[in-house]
Amino acid sequence: MTTATQSLVQADDPNENAGGSFALSHLDALEAESVHIFREVAGEFERPVILFSGGKDSIVMLHLALKAFRPAAIPFSLLHVDTGHNFPEVIAYRDRVAELHNLRLHVASVQDFIDRGVLRERPDGTRNPLQTVPLLDAIEKGRFDAVFGGGRRDEEKARAKERVFSLRDEFGAWDPRRQRPELWSLYNGRHAVGEHVRVFPLSNWTELDVWQYIEREGIELPEIYYAHERDVFARSGMWLTAGEWGGPKENEPVERRLIRYRTVGDMSCTGAVDSDATTIQAVIAEIAASRLTERGATRADDKLSEAAMEDRKREGYF
Repeated sequence: MTTATQSLVQADDPNENAGGSFALSHLDALEAESVHIFREVAGEFERPVILFSGGKDSIVMLHLALKAFRPAAIPFSLLHVDTGHNFPEVIAYRDRVAELHNLRLHVASVQDFIDRGVLRERPDGTRNPLQTVPLLDAIEKGRFDAVFGGGRRDEEKARAKERVFSLRDEFGAWDPRRQRPELWSLYNGRHAVGEHVRVFPLSNWTELDVWQYIEREGIELPEIYYAHERDVFARSGMWLTAGEWGGPKENEPVERRLIRYRTVGDMSCTGAVDSDATTIQAVIAEIAASRLTERGATRADDKLSEAAMEDRKREGYF
């Protein structure tokens, strides 16, 4: 595997090269920043946990955590909020990776909260907005004081204005007015009893950066990130997968199409894109040419209103 030392590239300035000076590639710089964040959290917090869904961003995040503490084991467990409508391929990948690295996996089940009457199914069948209560319950029960998330600033405007260390109050809510300055990469993890901090090591990465890093590091992903044939139906300008969540309706014919997923989540609100990109190189070329963010193109839950993501974050969402 490529190491940070092996992947150093010579600077563009020939005079600097002559003097034996080197510069980090942009991927090495991003990796170094993320590794620094993981180590900062390990030194500053008592019970951190990594949100791990089996999606590409959480996969890269875990890969970086493993690098940050190698050859020792990572000092964090994993947490997944399972909607019950997740893609089977992603759940299988999640379980396989947790077992491979001998990591403790906490699963907070939305279905359990529905069965107990704490939550109620939505008329549209989507469970993504229902994840907040199980997440906050798991954080409280696990006494987690830092929660790593795979959010990136290029995904969505509410995430674009969030800090790397994002303070959440005793109710798990985010208040943009309590954002702390992070000049010179100095992170402030102070929090009162009952509060916790969400930490985003991939904040400064883009979707293209993530895929280029996956290619460089040879990271395995669930197969649904690559083009494959699947039965889908059209709704709200997206291709959705049929399932127990309530789709398709009578006027939504099912088609078999060659598609792939740019992001994964609850099947009821995660759309696929038409694609023939069966290799990582083809995916990278496709993303480089795209003018839509992955969430803007494929996530119905972000289209509920202009401030849909920010509203959910204020309530305690990722």
